[in-house]
Amino acid sequence: MSAVVEVSARHRLGAFALDAAFASNGRLTALFGRSGSGKTTLINVISGLIRPQAGRVVVDGRVMVDSAAGIFVPKHRRRIGYVFQEARLFPHLTVRQNLLYGRWFAPRTEDRGSRLDDVLDLLGIGHLLHRAPGTLSGGEKQRVAIGRALLAKPGLLLMDEPLASLDEQRKAEILPHIERLRDGFGIPIVYVSHSIAEVARLATHLVILDQGRVTMSGPTAELMSRPDIPILSSAPEAGAIIEARVLRHEPEHGLTILQTPMGPLQIARRSVPEGAQLRVRILARDVMLSLRPLDEISALNVLPGTVSAIGGRHGDGAALEVRLDCNGAGLLARLTAKSAEQLRLAPGSAVYAVIKSVSIDTP
Repeated sequence: MSAVVEVSARHRLGAFALDAAFASNGRLTALFGRSGSGKTTLINVISGLIRPQAGRVVVDGRVMVDSAAGIFVPKHRRRIGYVFQEARLFPHLTVRQNLLYGRWFAPRTEDRGSRLDDVLDLLGIGHLLHRAPGTLSGGEKQRVAIGRALLAKPGLLLMDEPLASLDEQRKAEILPHIERLRDGFGIPIVYVSHSIAEVARLATHLVILDQGRVTMSGPTAELMSRPDIPILSSAPEAGAIIEARVLRHEPEHGLTILQTPMGPLQIARRSVPEGAQLRVRILARDVMLSLRPLDEISALNVLPGTVSAIGGRHGDGAALEVRLDCNGAGLLARLTAKSAEQLRLAPGSAVYAVIKSVSIDTP
């Protein structure tokens, strides 16, 4: 179980008003919303860069802010690491010196997060120690910035859109390291993003912000498959997240067979061992629906389910989202309104979800 992070804050900056609250015990909590929704303002409250006019911030039982009690712990005493959109490395120091700078802020007690070798191994930056920041790629700089934050032995790590300035290749380079940090280092993370793909891959708990307010908060897999959250369901990347375990591989067919709450799923071959846990993402646009089982079709995954909700039309009004309950797991399908009418879909309708193996992603 990860540390519990509890945040509530009311604060006005010019014309913008923040009035937001959430609680999470997820390993990585994503603050998600459009630009200007208050994501960065909220993590600046958590970090101590902003003193809210009213609020309370508690991390793993430690009170950082309680305006009613007159408590405001200064930012340098909060043991919170902060990774910004830009790496902000010291240009006159080597990578090693930048990393060790974080130790100046660490308590004296030794733990796994304080050891340089662990951080180098986690982030794959041991070969960069004698380099100058100016010679590094964007992804390398961000990994060094994360390492510097970890060496301060924080009780919480804040990451403010750390991949926003990187191209797709550099994002792909750094995402596995953030996953390893989330799963193996025991430090809760609050992660700001406006990218559904990043949230789907990384977040265990999702907080949706709009105009300074929290509109939804809960487990990522649950919220991502709901058709009544327009900022998620109407996006091209809308879909469901499913936790799975690798059952076996069929190398002769180039397939990997997964066990999921919905039943077995066949996906394109992945280089992971049997028994490994995976998170798969199924985009709503890749799910077709049928009223009866289908035979002699190319799609290998046909899953029985029940319509649990139908979302409103969006865009030009031609498309809508249908949420399915497949043995307790949520799945999202995007259909034209005409298709939904022809199938006479309504909550409670029994259907079959048809999904191509090549359409299932492991983010």
